[in-house]
Amino acid sequence: MTATADANIAALRSGFDQLATFVRGLSDEQLTGPSGASEWDISQVLSHLGSGSVINLAVLEAALAGNPNPGNDFNKQVWARWDAMAPAERAQGFLEHNEILTTRYESLDPDTRANLLVDMGFLPAPVDVATVTSFRLSEFTLHSWDVRVGLDPSATLLPQATTLLVESSLSRLGWLAKPEALQGKQSTLRLQTSEPDLTMALHLGDQVTVSPGAPERSDGVLTLPAESLLRLISGRLSAERTPSSVVLDGGPVDLADLRRVFPGF
Repeated sequence: MTATADANIAALRSGFDQLATFVRGLSDEQLTGPSGASEWDISQVLSHLGSGSVINLAVLEAALAGNPNPGNDFNKQVWARWDAMAPAERAQGFLEHNEILTTRYESLDPDTRANLLVDMGFLPAPVDVATVTSFRLSEFTLHSWDVRVGLDPSATLLPQATTLLVESSLSRLGWLAKPEALQGKQSTLRLQTSEPDLTMALHLGDQVTVSPGAPERSDGVLTLPAESLLRLISGRLSAERTPSSVVLDGGPVDLADLRRVFPGF
């Protein structure tokens, strides 16, 4: 899994460098403007990413030292400090602490990247660095979009991260879905993505699952860029932010149903 960890860390660096350039150009007024996260302004999204950097670093350092996860009380103290910051402090703190975390990931030698196990605190067992960095890459990529789309309605998820995240995100589909929103509707869709090109079967019913390859029988076809799929399952594909390349043909389920199934986080 070293190659996966390497790729995730490289994507974290690339994504941070791009977002950092964007954030450095924001005015105080823009920092308090709306973001892609409905309940947060841009500074609050940066606060979430910055505090997450502090927490992720502490979790990593604990694993490297052979110590237990710092625990939720530590997390609450970090969040409280960041919540109390002014918007400009949150932006500056994000720039400083995300740089520290990214540099620390980059400093891990190949043996550590391959063999270290990290207690994330919310998973049933410790996981490897590839999994740790995949979780961080997902969080960073989605919230980076939240920041950018507040000022650029045409913003999309960064391609390098999208390619790495699409299959791992689909593996967690069942955790994110709210099948009760279908109100009894059932459907199997052929799911066709671009950039990267993937063909899958999306099963919608009492449970929401995905399986590789085209279904033997489908009620319709959902065609969309992979970045739009990631935004759909994370609750970030509202009607006004859905590109024309997203098309659902056939079946009893429409895009409005899918948005309710995936309300986001």
